[in-house]
Amino acid sequence: MIVLKSPREIEKMHEAGKVLAECHKEIAMKIKPGVTTWEIEEFVDAYLKKIGATPEQKGYRGYEYATCASINDEICHGFPRREPLKSGDIVTIDMVVNYNGALADSAWTYGVGEVNEKVSTLLDVTKESLYKGIEQVKIGNRIGDIGYAIQQFVEEKGFSVVREFIGHGIGASIHEKPDVPHFGLPHKGPRIKEGMVFTIEPMVNTGMHHMKMDQNGWTARTVDGGLSAQYEHTIAVGKDGITILTEQ
Repeated sequence: MIVLKSPREIEKMHEAGKVLAECHKEIAMKIKPGVTTWEIEEFVDAYLKKIGATPEQKGYRGYEYATCASINDEICHGFPRREPLKSGDIVTIDMVVNYNGALADSAWTYGVGEVNEKVSTLLDVTKESLYKGIEQVKIGNRIGDIGYAIQQFVEEKGFSVVREFIGHGIGASIHEKPDVPHFGLPHKGPRIKEGMVFTIEPMVNTGMHHMKMDQNGWTARTVDGGLSAQYEHTIAVGKDGITILTEQ
Protein backbone atom coordinates (compact mmCIF):
# COMPACT_ATOMS: atom_id res chain seq x y z
CA MET A 1 0.00 0.00 0.00
CA ILE A 2 1.26 3.47 -0.90
CA VAL A 3 0.79 5.93 1.97
CA LEU A 4 0.09 9.46 0.73
CA LYS A 5 1.47 12.29 2.86
CA SER A 6 -0.29 15.49 3.86
CA PRO A 7 1.26 18.92 3.09
CA ARG A 8 2.13 19.19 6.79
CA GLU A 9 3.93 15.83 6.77
CA ILE A 10 5.80 16.81 3.61
CA GLU A 11 6.88 20.10 5.17
CA LYS A 12 8.31 18.22 8.16
CA MET A 13 10.18 15.88 5.79
CA HIS A 14 11.47 18.94 3.93
CA GLU A 15 12.99 20.21 7.17
CA ALA A 16 14.74 16.86 7.58
CA GLY A 17 15.88 17.11 3.97
CA LYS A 18 17.40 20.52 4.56
CA VAL A 19 19.41 19.15 7.49
CA LEU A 20 20.63 16.29 5.33
CA ALA A 21 21.54 18.58 2.41
CA GLU A 22 23.55 20.88 4.68
CA CYS A 23 25.38 17.86 6.08
CA HIS A 24 26.33 16.77 2.55
CA LYS A 25 27.67 20.27 1.83
CA GLU A 26 29.94 19.92 4.86
CA ILE A 27 31.05 16.45 3.75
CA ALA A 28 31.94 17.79 0.28
CA MET A 29 34.47 20.14 1.89
CA LYS A 30 36.01 17.32 3.94
CA ILE A 31 36.50 14.69 1.19
CA LYS A 32 40.15 14.75 0.12
CA PRO A 33 43.13 12.39 -0.06
CA GLY A 34 44.20 11.14 3.37
CA VAL A 35 40.77 11.48 4.99
CA THR A 36 39.11 8.27 6.15
CA THR A 37 35.44 7.38 5.84
CA TRP A 38 35.55 6.66 9.56
CA GLU A 39 36.29 10.36 10.10
CA ILE A 40 33.29 11.20 7.89
CA GLU A 41 31.18 8.78 9.94
CA GLU A 42 32.19 10.46 13.19
CA PHE A 43 31.57 13.90 11.73
CA VAL A 44 28.04 13.00 10.56
CA ASP A 45 27.15 11.44 13.89
CA ALA A 46 28.31 14.55 15.77
CA TYR A 47 26.79 17.01 13.26
CA LEU A 48 23.33 15.45 13.47
CA LYS A 49 23.48 15.21 17.26
CA LYS A 50 24.38 18.91 17.54
CA ILE A 51 21.35 19.89 15.43
CA GLY A 52 19.00 17.57 17.29
CA ALA A 53 18.65 15.06 14.47
CA THR A 54 19.48 11.35 14.46
CA PRO A 55 20.90 8.94 11.83
CA GLU A 56 17.88 6.74 11.12
CA GLN A 57 19.81 3.89 9.51
CA LYS A 58 21.95 3.36 12.63
CA GLY A 59 20.44 0.20 14.10
CA TYR A 60 18.22 -0.43 11.07
CA ARG A 61 18.13 -4.23 10.64
CA GLY A 62 21.32 -4.35 12.71
CA TYR A 63 23.30 -1.82 10.66
CA GLU A 64 25.82 -0.20 13.01
CA TYR A 65 26.71 3.11 11.37
CA ALA A 66 25.29 6.58 10.71
CA THR A 67 26.49 6.46 7.11
CA CYS A 68 27.08 4.03 4.30
CA ALA A 69 30.47 4.78 2.72
CA SER A 70 31.01 2.90 -0.55
CA ILE A 71 34.37 3.24 -2.29
CA ASN A 72 35.24 2.61 -5.97
CA ASP A 73 33.75 -0.80 -6.94
CA GLU A 74 31.37 -0.86 -3.97
CA ILE A 75 27.85 -0.19 -5.22
CA CYS A 76 26.21 0.53 -1.87
CA HIS A 77 26.15 -0.21 1.88
CA GLY A 78 29.90 0.00 2.34
CA PHE A 79 31.03 0.21 5.96
CA PRO A 80 32.98 3.27 7.17
CA ARG A 81 36.64 2.33 7.62
CA ARG A 82 39.98 3.67 8.80
CA GLU A 83 41.97 3.32 5.55
CA PRO A 84 42.73 6.74 4.03
CA LEU A 85 41.10 7.74 0.76
CA LYS A 86 43.49 8.17 -2.17
CA SER A 87 43.51 10.66 -5.01
CA GLY A 88 41.50 9.16 -7.88
CA ASP A 89 39.09 7.27 -5.61
CA ILE A 90 35.35 7.86 -5.59
CA VAL A 91 33.23 7.47 -2.47
CA THR A 92 29.46 7.47 -2.04
CA ILE A 93 28.12 8.72 1.28
CA ASP A 94 24.51 7.65 1.87
CA MET A 95 22.45 8.54 4.93
CA VAL A 96 18.92 8.83 6.29
CA VAL A 97 18.15 11.68 8.68
CA ASN A 98 15.41 11.72 11.29
CA TYR A 99 14.57 15.28 12.34
CA ASN A 100 11.66 15.78 14.71
CA GLY A 101 10.22 12.43 13.64
CA ALA A 102 10.38 13.07 9.88
CA LEU A 103 12.76 11.26 7.52
CA ALA A 104 14.81 12.19 4.47
CA ASP A 105 17.26 10.08 2.46
CA SER A 106 20.08 11.16 0.13
CA ALA A 107 23.33 9.77 -1.26
CA TRP A 108 26.09 11.63 -3.08
CA THR A 109 29.25 10.40 -4.81
CA TYR A 110 32.43 12.42 -4.35
CA GLY A 111 35.61 12.34 -6.38
CA VAL A 112 38.72 12.30 -4.19
CA GLY A 113 41.49 14.64 -5.30
CA GLU A 114 42.16 14.36 -9.04
CA VAL A 115 39.99 11.83 -10.90
CA ASN A 116 40.51 10.80 -14.52
CA GLU A 117 38.21 11.70 -17.39
CA LYS A 118 36.29 8.41 -17.37
CA VAL A 119 35.56 8.75 -13.66
CA SER A 120 34.51 12.36 -14.09
CA THR A 121 32.15 11.30 -16.89
CA LEU A 122 30.69 8.52 -14.70
CA LEU A 123 29.90 11.04 -11.97
CA ASP A 124 28.38 13.52 -14.41
CA VAL A 125 26.23 10.89 -16.13
CA THR A 126 25.02 9.38 -12.86
CA LYS A 127 24.04 12.76 -11.43
CA GLU A 128 22.34 13.81 -14.67
CA SER A 129 20.46 10.51 -14.80
CA LEU A 130 18.98 11.31 -11.38
CA TYR A 131 17.57 14.56 -12.74
CA LYS A 132 16.37 12.83 -15.92
CA GLY A 133 14.35 10.59 -13.61
CA ILE A 134 13.08 13.54 -11.58
CA GLU A 135 11.80 15.18 -14.78
CA GLN A 136 9.35 12.28 -15.11
CA VAL A 137 7.81 12.87 -11.67
CA LYS A 138 4.51 14.40 -12.71
CA ILE A 139 0.98 13.70 -11.55
CA GLY A 140 -0.49 11.21 -14.02
CA ASN A 141 2.82 9.72 -15.12
CA ARG A 142 3.78 6.25 -13.91
CA ILE A 143 6.70 5.10 -11.79
CA GLY A 144 8.02 3.12 -14.77
CA ASP A 145 8.55 6.36 -16.69
CA ILE A 146 11.26 7.30 -14.17
CA GLY A 147 13.30 4.14 -14.60
CA TYR A 148 12.91 4.12 -18.38
CA ALA A 149 14.28 7.67 -18.66
CA ILE A 150 17.24 6.84 -16.42
CA GLN A 151 18.14 3.59 -18.18
CA GLN A 152 17.91 5.07 -21.67
CA PHE A 153 20.14 7.99 -20.76
CA VAL A 154 22.76 5.92 -18.89
CA GLU A 155 23.06 3.20 -21.53
CA GLU A 156 23.33 5.75 -24.35
CA LYS A 157 26.41 7.06 -22.51
CA GLY A 158 27.98 3.60 -22.36
CA PHE A 159 27.36 2.78 -18.69
CA SER A 160 25.01 0.34 -16.94
CA VAL A 161 22.29 0.64 -14.29
CA VAL A 162 22.24 -1.61 -11.22
CA ARG A 163 19.03 -3.69 -11.03
CA GLU A 164 19.07 -5.13 -7.50
CA PHE A 165 18.83 -1.83 -5.59
CA ILE A 166 16.04 0.63 -6.30
CA GLY A 167 14.36 3.76 -5.02
CA HIS A 168 11.51 3.50 -2.54
CA GLY A 169 8.75 5.30 -0.73
CA ILE A 170 9.71 6.89 2.55
CA GLY A 171 7.65 8.21 5.45
CA ALA A 172 7.14 6.68 8.86
CA SER A 173 9.87 4.17 7.98
CA ILE A 174 12.88 4.19 5.67
CA HIS A 175 11.42 1.82 3.10
CA GLU A 176 7.80 2.05 1.96
CA LYS A 177 5.94 1.54 -1.28
CA PRO A 178 6.20 2.37 -4.11
CA ASP A 179 9.28 0.57 -5.41
CA VAL A 180 11.11 2.87 -7.86
CA PRO A 181 13.34 0.90 -10.29
CA HIS A 182 15.94 2.78 -12.33
CA PHE A 183 15.34 0.60 -15.41
CA GLY A 184 12.44 -0.94 -17.29
CA LEU A 185 9.58 0.05 -19.57
CA PRO A 186 7.61 3.31 -19.69
CA HIS A 187 3.91 3.58 -18.79
CA LYS A 188 4.21 0.77 -16.22
CA GLY A 189 3.79 0.69 -12.46
CA PRO A 190 1.74 2.82 -10.07
CA ARG A 191 0.34 6.15 -11.22
CA ILE A 192 2.11 9.14 -9.65
CA LYS A 193 -0.26 10.99 -7.32
CA GLU A 194 -0.27 14.02 -5.07
CA GLY A 195 1.08 13.12 -1.63
CA MET A 196 3.59 10.52 -2.79
CA VAL A 197 7.08 10.82 -1.32
CA PHE A 198 9.85 8.56 -2.61
CA THR A 199 13.53 8.37 -3.43
CA ILE A 200 15.19 8.19 -6.81
CA GLU A 201 18.75 6.85 -6.45
CA PRO A 202 20.34 5.43 -9.61
CA MET A 203 23.50 3.38 -9.12
CA VAL A 204 25.56 3.40 -12.29
CA ASN A 205 28.53 1.18 -13.17
CA THR A 206 31.38 1.62 -15.65
CA GLY A 207 31.14 -2.08 -16.54
CA MET A 208 28.38 -4.67 -16.24
CA HIS A 209 25.35 -4.00 -14.07
CA HIS A 210 25.76 -7.28 -12.16
CA MET A 211 26.71 -7.27 -8.46
CA LYS A 212 28.01 -9.57 -5.75
CA MET A 213 27.72 -9.38 -1.97
CA ASP A 214 30.58 -9.22 0.51
CA GLN A 215 30.71 -11.69 3.39
CA ASN A 216 29.51 -8.98 5.77
CA GLY A 217 26.05 -9.41 4.27
CA TRP A 218 25.67 -5.69 3.55
CA THR A 219 28.18 -4.39 1.03
CA ALA A 220 27.38 -4.89 -2.67
CA ARG A 221 30.09 -4.46 -5.28
CA THR A 222 30.49 -4.83 -9.04
CA VAL A 223 31.30 -8.33 -10.28
CA ASP A 224 33.91 -7.07 -12.75
CA GLY A 225 35.70 -4.57 -10.50
CA GLY A 226 34.28 -1.60 -12.38
CA LEU A 227 33.52 1.63 -10.56
CA SER A 228 30.03 2.50 -9.30
CA ALA A 229 28.48 5.88 -8.52
CA GLN A 230 25.17 6.89 -6.95
CA TYR A 231 23.16 10.08 -6.50
CA GLU A 232 19.90 10.13 -4.57
CA HIS A 233 17.20 12.64 -3.69
CA THR A 234 13.94 12.37 -1.77
CA ILE A 235 11.06 13.73 -3.88
CA ALA A 236 7.60 14.90 -2.76
CA VAL A 237 4.65 15.25 -5.14
CA GLY A 238 2.38 18.22 -4.45
CA LYS A 239 -0.70 19.49 -6.25
CA ASP A 240 1.35 22.26 -7.89
CA GLY A 241 4.43 20.18 -8.75
CA ILE A 242 7.29 18.42 -7.05
CA THR A 243 9.71 19.38 -4.30
CA ILE A 244 13.21 17.92 -4.07
CA LEU A 245 13.33 17.62 -0.29
CA THR A 246 17.10 17.02 -0.20
CA GLU A 247 18.18 19.54 -2.86
CA GLN A 248 21.59 21.03 -2.12
